[in-house]
Amino acid sequence: MTTRNEHLESLCFHELTEYTIRILTFGGSRLGCRTLVFFKGAGFDSMRNPLQRRYGEGDLHFITFSCFGRRPLLETAEARNCFVRELDEMRTQYAFRLVGYVVMPEHVHLLITEPGKSNPSKTLQVLKQRISRKLLPRRRGGDTSTDERHFWQRRFYDFNVCSGKKITEKLEYMQLNPVKRNLVVHPRDWPWSSWSRYANGERGLIAIDRWDEPVEWNLNPHP
Repeated sequence: MTTRNEHLESLCFHELTEYTIRILTFGGSRLGCRTLVFFKGAGFDSMRNPLQRRYGEGDLHFITFSCFGRRPLLETAEARNCFVRELDEMRTQYAFRLVGYVVMPEHVHLLITEPGKSNPSKTLQVLKQRISRKLLPRRRGGDTSTDERHFWQRRFYDFNVCSGKKITEKLEYMQLNPVKRNLVVHPRDWPWSSWSRYANGERGLIAIDRWDEPVEWNLNPHP
């Protein structure tokens, strides 16, 4: 008997086939890779410390971070829109390429290059701080006696991505996440992801970068 997930994957098969072709032609060469960082929670092997970082190797970084206690603190469209706006500003200020993303109600996935002005750890710390400052007061509603003291879990997971095959794998994983979580029936119905860029060539809520283009952090590539 066909399961719901199998049905959903079959439903998206045609779109994913064209989507994969677009991904492989969007960034054309293989990345240099010497080390992978594995993490739990997204179907990846955990052969080594999932919190170990490997920077400066020319890889993309598939980053996952969660709201405090895995609570759905990004459950509203307003909260997710706020996150996307801050992410767009951070991408320019810290000079990294945003290759893919998805904002879920209780966690976020990003696929980025290493920032030209910092490293992924520091950049993510600043992004989380900005979101906390903007969204925590709204959730508290002026009531400081509530449990809403933290917005994010302290740690995050980082997987070094070093080939076109892995780029495709991580992007497909992200774009199907809202479908598998029963939030929508098709990836196109969840605008807080990079699906539309790869599937239809549309900008979506935030511009998506080619990972193989250099970053000039004194210029804004998305005026």
